[in-house]
Parts: sequence; C-alpha cells; structure tokens
Amino acid sequence: MKTIRKTIGLMLALCLLLGLAAGASATTFTDAHGNVIELDESLEAYSDHVLYGAENAARKGETNLGDLWTDALRWFAVSGKINGFFEEDDVTAGNTEIAADAEHIVALWNGGNLRADVAEGKFGAEQLAEVLPYPNKVAVVYMTGAQLLETLEAASQGLPCTEATVDACASFMQVSGLRYTVDTAKEYDKGEAYGDSGNWYRAASLGRVAVEDVNGKPFDPEAVYAVITSNANFNGMDSSYMMKAAAEENEKSTITTAVVRDVIWMYIAEVLENRIGEDYAEVQDRIAVK
Repeated sequence: MKTIRKTIGLMLALCLLLGLAAGASATTFTDAHGNVIELDESLEAYSDHVLYGAENAARKGETNLGDLWTDALRWFAVSGKINGFFEEDDVTAGNTEIAADAEHIVALWNGGNLRADVAEGKFGAEQLAEVLPYPNKVAVVYMTGAQLLETLEAASQGLPCTEATVDACASFMQVSGLRYTVDTAKEYDKGEAYGDSGNWYRAASLGRVAVEDVNGKPFDPEAVYAVITSNANFNGMDSSYMMKAAAEENEKSTITTAVVRDVIWMYIAEVLENRIGEDYAEVQDRIAVK
C-alpha cells in the first residue's frame, strides 16, 4: 500500500511539474539574425485600421504604421522614459537624459525596417515581431540641422520607388517631429558610393529635400537636434553615413538598452490605451513625395 501511495504521489508531482511548465511556456519567434526570442503572450491591443508596412509600402512614402512607429520613439524620449535605459558607462559619464528640449527632438525610422502590415482587429507581440524581425535597440544621435537635412537627402535617393530602386528605397525615412518634401523631379546628385551593396551613394550636393518645419518651428540648419532612431542607423546602415559621422562627433550620442519593439508596446499601452484609433486612420501629411 505504501508503495502504491508513493507511486501515486510521484505521478501527481510529475503532472504538476508538467502543468507548470506548460503554463509558463511562451510563443517563440526567430528574428532576422537567427535569435530565438520569447514573446509576451499577455500583450494585446486592437487597431481600428490596417497599419501599412507590407509590400514595401514604407519604402515608397509615408504610411500610418511609420507615423505610429516614429511617434512611439519620439514619445519615449520626450516623456523621459528613455532615461532609465542608458548604459552603465553613459550613466557614469553623466549621460542620463536627452540633451535637448522637446522642440529639438525628432524620430527617424527607415522604411526597410517595417516589413509587415498590422491587420485591423486584435493583435499581439507576434504581429509586431513580424513588422520588425530585427533585434533593434533605441539610439540617440545628436545632429546639426544641416546634417539632418543631408541624412534625409541621402535616405530619399531611391525615390521614386520602382522595381529597379526598391532596394535603395529601404533607407527612406518615416518621421515624427518634422515635415519634409522630396522633389523627385530633381535628380539625386550621386557622390562616392557608400557601403558594399551598390545601392547607396553619398550626397554630392543637396536640393531634392526641403524640411518644412521641426515640431511646428522653423527648421534651423545650425541648431542641434536629438534624433531618436535604431542602433542600425546609428552605426551607418544603408544610406546613414551622416548619422554615423554625427554620432562619432558628439559623445552624448549613444545606443540605449531599450528594445524597439518593447518601446512600441509601451506607447500603445500607456498612450493609446491599447487601441489604435482615428489618429492613425490615415497618414498625417509629414512627408510629401512629389
């Protein structure tokens, strides 16, 4: 009898352990770098509209998904939430907050890093992982207005986006905190090739892009702006040679520990209260491609 009771006890304990293990399991996602990550299945939101990123939509012009994405990044900085995500070396050096006021904070995100739509209706962490299948972190680059303008000029060199230029259009920037125009009737003035892909060239001169305003204020080529973006752009990905140069010039420029997808969820939860509504029904006329 004792043996039977002992056997039953062991079986119950085993069932309990298996049950706990099953309850603790999470959806996994393999990102574009081959990392297997666990997704928080408790994250859930609702969109009243399709947010467009698939079929290269964010490479061709402004999209509502691009507006949402960059709004989240800019909010992360302006709200001060970013202050808790500076690396230990930055904190030790006194770099513990954004060294710019809200009027001089903007966000830039390259359209090639928005890979999927968010469908109308309920969605979760897996859908955002499909939009951004890269382990990007939030970065801050301090740039002069002149450097920011050249960044946008170089980023737009593939426009108008065609089958022949779609790879170059990956660098096209979705934005928050500024409005700009790209005049595609003017030819991009190619300087020396940048990178090994053959897709991008430095800007030999400027003329296709005009910044209309920054946070409702006149654009100032001499002012210093805090650009919130990804670690990839910080390091000079695609056409971002000017971001890399600016980051090297200003020691306060840095890559934080904040994971971009987590920041997007934070914005959706805390600001939008888990519902993406009329503010993102259409694009917000931040970018004009003529």
